[in-house]
Amino acid sequence: MQTPYLVYLVDDETSLLELLQSYLQNAGFQVRAFRSGAEVLPVLEEPEQPHIWILDIMLPDIDGYELLRLIRSKSDVPIVFISARDQDMDKIIGLELGSDDYLAKPFLPRELVIRVQKLLQRTYEKGGMLSPAPAPSSYQDWVTVGPYQISEKGRQVKEGEQQIELTTKEFELIVYLLHNQGLALNREQILTAIWGEDYIGSDRAVDDLVKRIRKKMPKFPLETVYGFGYRMTRT
Repeated sequence: MQTPYLVYLVDDETSLLELLQSYLQNAGFQVRAFRSGAEVLPVLEEPEQPHIWILDIMLPDIDGYELLRLIRSKSDVPIVFISARDQDMDKIIGLELGSDDYLAKPFLPRELVIRVQKLLQRTYEKGGMLSPAPAPSSYQDWVTVGPYQISEKGRQVKEGEQQIELTTKEFELIVYLLHNQGLALNREQILTAIWGEDYIGSDRAVDDLVKRIRKKMPKFPLETVYGFGYRMTRT
């Protein structure tokens, strides 16, 4: 029997927290709920970590931005932001910091469940089964791109012996570009490939993702096709 996905849910609104927890559990997820950033901090040091985080931005102590930074310093696990504040600004900041999706309050709990399901499927599943990560010694698909070594199966990028920490979407875009070397890809193509056909939001998310990749991998051959999108030059 497949182990259920583990979801960590953080929101200080008790009624909403309980409602979302109920919907997620009814969808088959194992859910652990937190009402503050202070409750989350010790959990970040535990050996067991979730398959996905759902973070409210407005918390009474440590805000969701800081929690996202802390989580990203340890893991590239998918993160969904939820917020009732300025939607565009929160979305942009969240994406720049490494979140994978964003929902503005108020939203239907079922919409959150669907987005979580889609994100988990894209991140972890192959052929409908939860795929464990292969042992490092089994990676046989390393590709050289300039100074970088990239393993799609191992979901790793290295520069020399130094591993580059990428978020889920950063890595997915790198792989998508590898599979489409030399082609000019418009923002809509990239949105569909990385966020899915059901994504609702601005194509600014693509530009933010590219900006983060360029910061982490400045020698990666990714060029802007002005007024259109992006292209990875052939290596």
